[in-house]
Amino acid sequence: MTARDPATAKLAAFGTTIFAEMTALAVETGAINLGQGFPDTDGPQVVLDAAVEAIRSGRNQYPPGHGVPELREAIAAHQKRFYGIDLDPDTDVLVTTGATEGLAGALLGMLDPGDEVVTFEPMFDSYAACVALAGAHLAPVALRPGPDGYAYDPAELRGAITPRTKVLLLNTPHNPTGKVFSTAEMADVAAVAREHDLIVVTDEVYEHLVFAGATHVPMATLPGMAERTLTISSGGKTFNTTGWKVGWATGPAPLVAAVRGAKQFLTYTSGGPFQPAIAVGLGLDDAFFAGLAAVMEAKARRLGAGLAAAGFDVVAPEGTYFTTVDVRPLFPDGDGAALCRALPALCGVVAVPNEAFYVHPAEGRHLVRFACCKRDEVIDEAVERLGRLAGARR
Repeated sequence: MTARDPATAKLAAFGTTIFAEMTALAVETGAINLGQGFPDTDGPQVVLDAAVEAIRSGRNQYPPGHGVPELREAIAAHQKRFYGIDLDPDTDVLVTTGATEGLAGALLGMLDPGDEVVTFEPMFDSYAACVALAGAHLAPVALRPGPDGYAYDPAELRGAITPRTKVLLLNTPHNPTGKVFSTAEMADVAAVAREHDLIVVTDEVYEHLVFAGATHVPMATLPGMAERTLTISSGGKTFNTTGWKVGWATGPAPLVAAVRGAKQFLTYTSGGPFQPAIAVGLGLDDAFFAGLAAVMEAKARRLGAGLAAAGFDVVAPEGTYFTTVDVRPLFPDGDGAALCRALPALCGVVAVPNEAFYVHPAEGRHLVRFACCKRDEVIDEAVERLGRLAGARR
């Protein structure tokens, strides 16, 4: 008798996440990992010390399901301080197990089978999986690289909306492209949401990693959008604590309640001693946040120059940890996935193929993502190794 396949059909198309595959490849080969977006240095000492103190003072059991009071208050204060958004910490803020759970809770809590979600591709890989788990349908709108960075066609966005569309899912600053949606683009997306009475879920985890010349405009600050926008962020990217998995969802109470309804059956709660530590981080002075962006921009430019020198066509990022390249100047067949799997043997570096972030992989087949959130000496060593690629092609 053949055993029944235990896997759900909803996830059959997704397999193992590309991050697990490429990080395992880096470990197996000893290659420099510029694939998965995690820093190789710790965050502010005051934040780390706050976590240690919380552990030592006994804050190691279940925190409240919606988050410890000081973190909820710190999140509300952060949104007011940086964006002028007023939130009630008791009803408009929910602490989650990273932004990933916040997104999962939002999609599972808001979507019914047959609903549709419009988003931009490439997209973080959990988006499509969570939409599938909810039994909903994903309608992607392409971001395409050009001389001025990544852009979308407003007509394609409007054409993706149907009577079944319920949620517009937006990520800015954007992973994997490094794009920061402009004020005009944000206004355009907001107009579509208002016209079609859509809920907007925004993933803003890179909100403090925006480079000079770009500005992060939260969707909830635009006219008529606060009442229909759920904002998701986290402390991992801001405080170099990706392993702590402390995130949050904020917005009007009904939207937050929808997330909480799903979250209570996922983790319920987590991160007991880390929550008060992230609260400390959110209260750091303006110099910390400004310095964070400046340091990451310098790393991105350092990596970008090296990638260009190696022969890639580089799409300059406006924020985040990531730089994408077109591989065709060096590898005319444009198979980014094959290149990423071969890179450890070719030069001892791991990257991530962008096609993993597309519903339509052919759109991103020729694109590869590199992460710059590493020490300068690691970036320099990776760049030196990547410089061997041109010789390997001769």
